[in-house]
Amino acid sequence: MNYQASPDRYKNMIYRRTGKSGLLLPAISLGLWHNFGGVDVFENGRSILAAAFDAGITHFDLANNYGPPPGSAEENFGKVLDLDFRAYRDEMIISTKAGYGMWNGPYGEWGSRKYLISSLDQSLKRMRLEYVDIFYSHRPDPNTPMEETMMALDQVVRQGKALYVGVSNYSAKQTADAAEILEKLGTPCLIHQPKYSMFERWVEDGLLNVIQKKGIGCIAFSPLAQGLLTDRYLKGVPEGSRASKAVFLSEKQITPVYLDKIKKLNSIASERGQNLAQMALSWILKDERITSVLIGASSVKQLADNLDSLRNLEFAKEELSKIEKILAPDA
Repeated sequence: MNYQASPDRYKNMIYRRTGKSGLLLPAISLGLWHNFGGVDVFENGRSILAAAFDAGITHFDLANNYGPPPGSAEENFGKVLDLDFRAYRDEMIISTKAGYGMWNGPYGEWGSRKYLISSLDQSLKRMRLEYVDIFYSHRPDPNTPMEETMMALDQVVRQGKALYVGVSNYSAKQTADAAEILEKLGTPCLIHQPKYSMFERWVEDGLLNVIQKKGIGCIAFSPLAQGLLTDRYLKGVPEGSRASKAVFLSEKQITPVYLDKIKKLNSIASERGQNLAQMALSWILKDERITSVLIGASSVKQLADNLDSLRNLEFAKEELSKIEKILAPDA
């Protein structure tokens, strides 16, 4: 059957302005880092994408190396685009990135003009697109002049291969430098994509102030700390979890101290009428400098559960105070 988007898809989603730009993003965006690669069940990923769009998620975030194998998430997204979404392309924000290792030889990673433009050309072919809405430098390159990397981003916009550009994993100073270069080139830095969660708060030490001053949006990835900020680990490490497989999260990270924090946070979430994952997402979105949070999903049910976080984004001062005490390094 041909996919028909829900006529009510914009009814319940919250949209936020990206920095000082004209672009609005959904408060919750869908990342295809996991569960959409060549090793995964295609129809499951397809159903998640349809459910996301039906719920008002207009932003789908990819990178050249998402899979596994690398590139396969983009290929699968391209298939779904042709099968279901082609008529809705102008209602979508599709992003991709380049920066990590993608092919052999000296031009297959980092931040040279050669690599970035070649990578985007490959991504467009895999996704069957004429352009992406946002193209990111996925990580700063210590051996390539910042000017070269930013000039490549400027070039792809001028070529019509991307509408906007952004950076990911850049420090506060690197972000300020990148934004200044891009501003001079005439292609503003639209957005920064940092890792940010209750357990990883480095962005609060300068980055959020920089993006606010520069008028840059912010979209947080790994807001649930790779599943640590869910009810999955309340009783330890379950069989089959990411931590048990040491996939981006190891059992060593789940210390008694962390387990204690998770249980205390879960209690506050319950008092708010939320589960821990929902509260963790709401906690990030409470900051007006945050444009969106990137979630992953392995099922339609998990997606819907995360979307319910939007029902309660307000925190009382007492709640925030309790959370800060729990998250304190010496707590």
